[in-house]
Amino acid sequence: MGKYFGTDGFRGEANVDLTVEHAFKVGRFLGWYFGQDHKAKIVIGKDTRRSSYMFEYSLVAGLTASGADVYLLHVTSTPSVSYVVRSEDFDCGIMISASHNPYYDNGIKVINGNGYKLEADVEKKIEDYLDSGKESLPLAKRENIGRTTDYVIGRNRYLGYLISLATRSFKDVRVGLDCANGSASQTAKHVFDALGAKTYVINNDPDGTNINNGCGSTHIEALQELVRKEHLDIGFAYDGDADRCLAVDEKGNVVDGDMIMYLCGRYMHEKGTLNNDTVVTTIMSNMGLYKALDKCGIRYEKTAVGDKYVSENMTENGHSLGGEQSGHIIFSKYATTGDGVLTSLMVMEAMLEKKMPVSELLSDLVIYPQLTNNVRVKDKKTAAEDPAVNAAIDKVTAELGDEGRVLVRASGTEPVLRVMVEAKTDEICKEKVDYIVNALKESGCTI
Repeated sequence: MGKYFGTDGFRGEANVDLTVEHAFKVGRFLGWYFGQDHKAKIVIGKDTRRSSYMFEYSLVAGLTASGADVYLLHVTSTPSVSYVVRSEDFDCGIMISASHNPYYDNGIKVINGNGYKLEADVEKKIEDYLDSGKESLPLAKRENIGRTTDYVIGRNRYLGYLISLATRSFKDVRVGLDCANGSASQTAKHVFDALGAKTYVINNDPDGTNINNGCGSTHIEALQELVRKEHLDIGFAYDGDADRCLAVDEKGNVVDGDMIMYLCGRYMHEKGTLNNDTVVTTIMSNMGLYKALDKCGIRYEKTAVGDKYVSENMTENGHSLGGEQSGHIIFSKYATTGDGVLTSLMVMEAMLEKKMPVSELLSDLVIYPQLTNNVRVKDKKTAAEDPAVNAAIDKVTAELGDEGRVLVRASGTEPVLRVMVEAKTDEICKEKVDYIVNALKESGCTI
């Protein structure tokens, strides 16, 4: 990860870590970089945060000052920007969003011309320009100054694309949607209504400050209550920019990303559409998922945490399904990024084709209890390499055997080691996590 750009763009508190000056200079660089041998075309989308409008105008000013023509999708989802970029010959796309973070945070995600996250070497060039302290790029003059175009039609084409992917009508299916007061408020209900579902929608009234506030995929309790109260067949919850999806089954139980990958992976395997018979996960996926995939004869690969790494693995190896526990699910036949509404459609297809409720489709999957303790340490590298700590990890690993696992990893942004244990019971998880945390404390590694 770079100084400003992490695994999911340039993110921070609006006007504190991420300022309008940053946005203007990012726009200046991208407009110049992609316009060196032609007039650049760049499309911008945003979520519903109050600061998204501010950053949109700053980016537009920088882009047009460098000579780029800018097309505005307005409030839309991250996957819609990716779709428009790759299907309509744009040089790159920009999504203004901090995803599942609170409203006062924001971010700038840059998507390359193929619909994937921007290459790290280009991000590094942007960072170098941001830190240069001087204006080194030429300004466009006269007729070369860029123009701005309202391009809501691009979002509408994306919605039409999603609707076209459904293999059957959703008529008479009772579906709950939690739009997180974010980007999904402009997409999800339109798609499900067009396909004939009886929709029950909550958190669909953004005001600039209520995005992700007690709602959406990070606060799924509201959707669980809705599904139980209205006796719905299924519910879907999205995050702020609608690139994540979690579900709730007809009984009100949470269906996380691992469960969605199992459900869809098994369905695709049976249909012969799971490329290489492989699902790509991160190292955080539950071992219960791996045991269930083994029983189905489905292979799996593990990447570092972050949908960026899942996407890279899928692209390099030609896999068709991958994702994270958090609900970033990628179906590479249809999209280059995680797409919450698309994920919903894929779950609906499996449910309708198999003529079974989601709880039955998941009946063979046993998710192991998992506990994570984020431990603040003086130095992440020293703590991770401490002999006594590693001896404790080895001891716990041996004791768990095939009935559990240990994962200790450093945070990418904080002075924290994340100690995670999976085991057959919550009590065993707590006992083993406490044992490793105590080893960290006794070795003097903690703050």
